[in-house]
Amino acid sequence: MEKTLVWTVAACARVMRPVVRLALAMGVKYPQLEELLRDLMLDEARRTLLARGARKPNISQLSVTTGLNRKAVTAKVRDLDGALPRSDASATARAFTSWLQMISHDPALRRLPIVAGSGTFSFEELARLAGRGNLHHRSILDDLLRLNMAREHEGHVELVADGFVPTEDLQTMLAFLGDNVRDHLLAAVHNTLGGAPRMLERSVFATGVTRQGGEHIEAFTRARWQGLHHELTQEMSRAVLQAQGGSTGRVRVGIYTYYEDDPGAPVAASDGTPGSGSP
Repeated sequence: MEKTLVWTVAACARVMRPVVRLALAMGVKYPQLEELLRDLMLDEARRTLLARGARKPNISQLSVTTGLNRKAVTAKVRDLDGALPRSDASATARAFTSWLQMISHDPALRRLPIVAGSGTFSFEELARLAGRGNLHHRSILDDLLRLNMAREHEGHVELVADGFVPTEDLQTMLAFLGDNVRDHLLAAVHNTLGGAPRMLERSVFATGVTRQGGEHIEAFTRARWQGLHHELTQEMSRAVLQAQGGSTGRVRVGIYTYYEDDPGAPVAASDGTPGSGSP
């Protein structure tokens, strides 16, 4: 196998290990992953061939591109996207983000009347804007209550979470996992394959830290993210308004921190100096 293929397979192994860990934890078996990988390879091969000018990729082209036999190529490709909601289409997430943005300007807005007369801003108005008039405010409120992100009391509702992390809803958590990690990897793959312009995809890392050190860095990053989160929300709101509904483009900006006791880390070879990198 030539070096480029060896390197690429090694990179895929690093990317896929967390996916395999998730699959095993959730009871997914090898035949299901194998079928999924086949479907994804065929779908991406079709997209690649179409992008290169092929009118309608035939079985031979798909077989050569993917390495699958003709029988596998003719199998029906499943569309699994519908099994999870799109995280960017969640009215509850939009309402939460808008509410959090308002609180950053006026902390008193953390507690809102659920409904109110004219002249008083209410959760009903917030939900109407977030749901674009398509959902009743009670549906969005019930969702926030179910996720333990808000508290209802005597006709008022109070936001009690500082980030939209729906830990009480496995389907939504999986949707965010899929969308966030997908877009992170798409940015990295775009850069690695020489896409232009290059997209922002950076990291800072260090070995030789204690568990407490990792927790401190995670807390430090989380605090800094809060300020950036509000600024990004404002910029994205402006971009949507400027588009005036005439664009289907999307953008996602993310951040992550991960720390663990890594038994494979080259402790003896590390001088403790942090590093940084990107594809």
